[in-house]
Amino acid sequence: MNRTFRDKIHKIIFEADTKWGKSFDITLFSAIILSVIIVMLDSVASLHDEYGKIFYLIEWALTILFTVEYILRIISVKHPSKYIFSFYGIIDLLAILPTYLSLIMTGSHFLIVIRILRLLRIFRVLKLVRYVQAGNTLRWAIQNSRGKIIVFIEAVLLLVVIIGSIMYIIEGPENGFTSIPKSIYWAIVTVTTVGYGDLAPNTVIGQTLAAMLMITGYAIIAVPTGIITTEMYRAKDITSINNTQVCSNCNHDRHDDDAEFCKMCGESLEK
Repeated sequence: MNRTFRDKIHKIIFEADTKWGKSFDITLFSAIILSVIIVMLDSVASLHDEYGKIFYLIEWALTILFTVEYILRIISVKHPSKYIFSFYGIIDLLAILPTYLSLIMTGSHFLIVIRILRLLRIFRVLKLVRYVQAGNTLRWAIQNSRGKIIVFIEAVLLLVVIIGSIMYIIEGPENGFTSIPKSIYWAIVTVTTVGYGDLAPNTVIGQTLAAMLMITGYAIIAVPTGIITTEMYRAKDITSINNTQVCSNCNHDRHDDDAEFCKMCGESLEK
């Protein structure tokens, strides 16, 4: 494919700093929203009986549109695999698969609602800087909290396994705790303060242990919140980005506004 043409396609599809680029993205987002609405309406039995064929045709038309768009995205980048296996590349693929899967798996087309995840691009494309900044801060905070949160989850898992096993011994099958896995399920429901009520201790010792676990649950809920809040406070000075430039070589999309070259691979950025 002619490089100039490929570059033009890349600028229209991946960026929104031009009239054509923004128009493309607005049209794409409108098609995504329409597609999700169609799937939701099709799940209503009365509407499906009356308009099912129309919904079917519209959905296939939109799927073909998204398929062509997905192929153009692959063609317009220098290293297709980097886009295909990127976060947005996987989301774009998942957005078109359900319709094709519906040919061999009944009901799988309802998974089309996954397409709504593609709207995550809208904040960057429409330059809603305040929301992009908030999203970057949250992502940075979560990434920097991974180690602490993993350790925290491991501690919680150990707690529910131990408490569940003890409750199995205390209550036993006669009180509904028929196995250790089921007792662990009860411990998870209790420690997260969900409380379905489908399983409850009947002995004094079991109820006392349950009460202690409930109180512990409130403290446990506060821990990850505190970890992420601390990291968000540290991330408050992340620099805002007001452009939508995407490197055609490595697909990196968080460049400084005055950048002339990609900070990841050194590729020239067209202004």
